[in-house]
Amino acid sequence: MRLPLALTATATAVALALTGCASAPEPQAEPGASSDLVEVRGDFGDTPRVEFPTPLVPDTTQCTELIEGAGDHLVDGQQALVGLAVYNGTTGDEIQVTGFGDEEAVPVVLGANTLTGLRTGLSCAREGSRVAVVIPPSDGFGDEGNASLGIGGDDSLVVIFDVQQAFLPKANGSPRITRDGFPAVVTAPDGRPGITVPDRDPFETTEVEVLKQGSGETVEDGDRVVVHYTGVLWSDNSVFDSSWEAGAPASFVVSEGTGSQVIPGFAEALIGQQVGSQVGVVVAPEDGYGDAEQAGIPAGSTLFFVIDILGVV
Repeated sequence: MRLPLALTATATAVALALTGCASAPEPQAEPGASSDLVEVRGDFGDTPRVEFPTPLVPDTTQCTELIEGAGDHLVDGQQALVGLAVYNGTTGDEIQVTGFGDEEAVPVVLGANTLTGLRTGLSCAREGSRVAVVIPPSDGFGDEGNASLGIGGDDSLVVIFDVQQAFLPKANGSPRITRDGFPAVVTAPDGRPGITVPDRDPFETTEVEVLKQGSGETVEDGDRVVVHYTGVLWSDNSVFDSSWEAGAPASFVVSEGTGSQVIPGFAEALIGQQVGSQVGVVVAPEDGYGDAEQAGIPAGSTLFFVIDILGVV
């Protein structure tokens, strides 16, 4: 059975609606009197013990880095795996604690669908950071609050994040020259690819080219990878699927066997490549969806994907 590509990043089980690049970016939030009052005990990655005076209601979102991380600060469009503890900053009530210890970390994307305060507060975090973020109502759930979470229109939020893994926002490898007859790819500053398929018959077999050579971890058979990708039909250059348009990277297992969550040609393009690479792959019908129509893709279609390898979970 041929499996369709995942369209969005792995869904979180968090009740809070979290879903929703420049080099060396500056944080969009700073420490303040409120975030500095949040006390957190416990080791990084373990369930934190959190105390703060109430009410904490700052005028703007504040963020204090309690445990220093490494590398660049997180940026819009970037995905991270976090543990998070969420509290009502006005009453002190616990709302949710998840992603710590043996629990699976929560994938969060800094994007347009993320609460403004979370997006702003996480901009001061890095991989390995523990940060305390205090969010006023205007950057949280607004005047309506969120009754199901016990948050009123005047209530602030206090959130503790342990950023356990941060993925690249886009491929950062060195450009490579491709063979004649291969589709042309140009990349916008934010990483989105522009694709031009040549006016010629497609290759008869699946063909892979490294467009940018990364230097990170090598993807192995059975790994869960985080990627951005765009797929077009060879026949008319039309886009049929794109994680860029979905607004978040995608995450799935790639394998040469039955455990793969993507079509064989897509998996073939990734296994053996390094994180930070951008890969182009011409997928022959037998390594794609074969003789069956799939989600508007005509039967017998040759496909072309541009894939940015952002990380291995």
